[in-house]
Order: sequence, then C-alpha cells, then structure tokens
Amino acid sequence: MSLAGNLKTVSFPDILQLLATGKKTGVLEVKTSTRQKEVAFKGGNIIYASSVNTSEDLLGNMLLRRGRITKSDLDRAIALHKQTGRQLGTTLIDMNLFQKEEIAECLKLQIEEIVYNLFSWQEGDFVFHEGSAPKNVPFLIELSTMNVIMEGTRRIDEWLEIQKVLPPDDVVVALAKSPKVAKEDITISLEEFRIMALINGERTLPDLINISPMGEFVTCRAIYRLIIGNLIEVVGRRQDSVEEREDEEEVMLSILFHLYNNCFYKIRRLVESVLGDNNGRFPDFVSQYRSGVFTFFPGVEPDSELCPSFDKFLSAVRTIPAETRFHKLVSGLEAMLSEQLEYVFQLLGVNLYRETVLQVKKEIAEPLAVRRELVKRYGIDDSFYKSVKRAEKVVKMVRG
Repeated sequence: MSLAGNLKTVSFPDILQLLATGKKTGVLEVKTSTRQKEVAFKGGNIIYASSVNTSEDLLGNMLLRRGRITKSDLDRAIALHKQTGRQLGTTLIDMNLFQKEEIAECLKLQIEEIVYNLFSWQEGDFVFHEGSAPKNVPFLIELSTMNVIMEGTRRIDEWLEIQKVLPPDDVVVALAKSPKVAKEDITISLEEFRIMALINGERTLPDLINISPMGEFVTCRAIYRLIIGNLIEVVGRRQDSVEEREDEEEVMLSILFHLYNNCFYKIRRLVESVLGDNNGRFPDFVSQYRSGVFTFFPGVEPDSELCPSFDKFLSAVRTIPAETRFHKLVSGLEAMLSEQLEYVFQLLGVNLYRETVLQVKKEIAEPLAVRRELVKRYGIDDSFYKSVKRAEKVVKMVRG
C-alpha cells in the first residue's frame, strides 16, 4: 500500500480510517520542519507512538513532570538503560521503581497524547511504511484505531468550546468560596475531583497542566467543566511575590508529616496482613521511636481519629531550636524509615520487602507533584530516597 502526502490534502483522521479499514501493519511517519511523530499499527490497530525529535513525549520526562519519579532515579535509570541496552520502561521495572502495569498505563497515556496531538495538525508530510515495526519498544499497547478516530474527532469539536472558557495563562484559579449552585445539584467526575485537589489558589492553567497526571486535554476539559459549573473561579493575575519564611516552613513540615505518616502506615498494614494484628514483634520494634516529635508518627491510618493532629505536631516541632529543627526531624525520620524497611526484610523476606519498598515509594509521588519546587529546595525527595537506599544497602549486604 502506497500512502504518502501532506495533511493539507488528506486529514489525519482520514489516514487513520484507511489504515484501520485496511487492517494494515506498519509505521506512519508524520513530520514538519520542526516536529516528527511516528504511529505504529498492527492489523489496523495502534500499538505504539513516539515523538522522534522532541523530549516532550518521552516516557521518562512524562513520569518526571507528573512527579512519579525523582530526577536522581530517572538519571540512574537512563544510565542503566544505556549500559544494558534494555528499554527505559523495562529498566524502571527492573529497578523496582514501577510495576509492569504502571508502566503500561503510562505508555498508554503517552500514546494517546501523541496521537490526539496529531489531530490538531493542519499540515505536515506523511508516509506509511508498510510492514515496518517500531524500534526500541519495551512492550506494545493495542488501541482500537476506530475508537481513537471517534475520540479524536470529538476532542477537536470539544476543544473549540473549551478554549472559549479557559482563563489566560497568567491568571490564577481557585476553588469558589461561595459556589453559585445548590449542593444537591453538584455532580463531579473523578477527573474533576483530581483537578480540584490540585487547585490551591496559587496555580495558573499551565501550572495545573504541568502537574496533572491526566494529560493536557483531559485536564483542560475538567477545568472547563469546573468553571462552567461555578466550582472554581479566577482570582486575579499572578504577581511575583516571596513567600513568608514561616509559611514556607509550615508547608514543608506538613509535607513531612503526611508523607512519613502514610509510609509508616503502609509498612505496618503490610506486616499485619501477613503476620496478623496480634503479632507483637513489629509493634515492639517500632515502640523504640515513641519519644519526642517522633511520637507523632505511630503508623496508624492517616485519616483515623488515632492519627495525631498536624497542629500539635507543628507546636512540638517548633520547640526545637530553629537552627537544628529541620536536620533533627529529617535525620530521625530517615532512620525510622530505613530501619523499619530493614526489619520488614528480616521478618518477611526479600519479596515482601520489595513490595513494601514499592508501596512506600508511591507516597512521594503526590508531594512531588503538588509542591515540587519546595520539595526540591528542601531536599525532601533526596532525603526520602536516601532512607530507601540505606535499607537496600543493608539488604544487599545480608543477602551477600
């Protein structure tokens, strides 16, 4: 099948239609002077897509932008990927940073974003290389091309309406203080709920798109629906200002409080799922940490009444001299986390230890996504991963 031309004369949806109905296998190449994308097909269905000369759609950058991985871990993964020749997605799985299902879901989102982006291209040369296969792919994700055509076409129409409502890029949005809608009439989707959780009265539309885990279109659609539903509102243009030191410290302490409480709860819950609630070995072990500010990290369910309040934790922390406050708190939490992970290995073995580490690592994703700049500035992410690496070093030594 000879298929080549320019999007000025043949639209991208029409190209997809031809390939789907013909049940074609091969790689479609579409490029302009500055951009190039490739979409791979098998039996007429889309199995892969990539951006050849840009990093915006690369898996690693996508995970980094969404706070799913730290820069240091990504750099290690890339270095290992180059040394071994194994694909980045496979390398991330080998490093126990992600499960295969998580990488598959990220790849699916990546493919969809690349393909849907092509629906907006008005020009660009294209050529279909029949029989070709995508190179350097960790594993393939099969998408129905006909479903993609319907969704992509619908998105084009919807995008025009969305653009009419979205605020300018320099305008800050916030949750509406007095929504002009009756409570019984409020119905929000999961996508809208996720976006509302990211809106803090300080972020602009580009900020929300950057940290959202759902891709640009889905994020903008959710914001559009929240605006017309009177659930969020604009609060003025962003002004460059410096946060008060005390406010910044409080935010940082809040991140540490919730992050480590979630981690210790995940560890305790996994141990109990194996040994039972009445097994005393693990509770006896963690009782050593019940002193000073560390009594505020008991490993109980974060949303339960048993969990200490952040306000009391904040008051206790601020009794520590400001010069040593951060170091004392973080170093103590580092030790608690690494020692509890090491003890899980001793109690339950390496497989359940690996599962625990994976569960714990997931907890850093939200603070990285929501307050990436502050997390980086205070080195909270580096400190967190230092604890995990310290435990890993001990496990390796024991295992020989």
